[in-house]
Amino acid sequence: MSPKSKVQSPKLPFVFVNMAMTADGKIATANRAVHSFGSARDLAHLYELRATADAVMCGARTVENSNAILGTGGEKFRRRRRQSGLAEHNLRVVVSGSGSLNPAAEIFKKRFSPIIVLTTQRAPAKKLAQLRELADEVKVFGETEVNFRSALPWLRAKWGVKRLLCEGGGELNDALFRAGLVSEIHLTICPKIFGGRTAPTIADGLGCPQLAAAARFELTSIKREKAELFTVFSRR
Repeated sequence: MSPKSKVQSPKLPFVFVNMAMTADGKIATANRAVHSFGSARDLAHLYELRATADAVMCGARTVENSNAILGTGGEKFRRRRRQSGLAEHNLRVVVSGSGSLNPAAEIFKKRFSPIIVLTTQRAPAKKLAQLRELADEVKVFGETEVNFRSALPWLRAKWGVKRLLCEGGGELNDALFRAGLVSEIHLTICPKIFGGRTAPTIADGLGCPQLAAAARFELTSIKREKAELFTVFSRR
């Protein structure tokens, strides 16, 4: 056996995405004014999934626009985490390629678990210094776009992240899909139509140029609860 064949690839977390979308595939209105439209059951589903994850990851704009703190959802879900052998609170990972995360964002006001910011070399030094005053760690991966093939093994090795839940937005999801890192999608389909050619979808960003490059999944679960469909897709 050659020395090269003994080298093991770095371990990746299990990455799963959770999103709610309208029947026409939108995750927000065209002007981004409406971004939360699922039912109370869908919100509970979000916290149920967070209760199985070591870390929850979102893009900076999603965190800012929704005033998200990426918390556990209360004692009920913290108890589930403890029963599963997980830390009481999930880690919080925010992705900002430009480092332009608002220092006044709500997430920085709640200090119940570590906050990790993933960014790139295009983030100005002043922004990085500002973020390092607020986050528990700021890590640069990639020149202009976050290199998740490097960032995710680091999250596992440094922070013990074995299960990583991504909650969007569309550009972050797209980057993970293009990198072939998503193993499972939890998708709630809501009975609403937003329309709008510029309204965001679950995967925006660069997208794939050809059908052969599409991320391929298969439907493994579907359940109707009142007016919503709760679906799970697994990577083929």
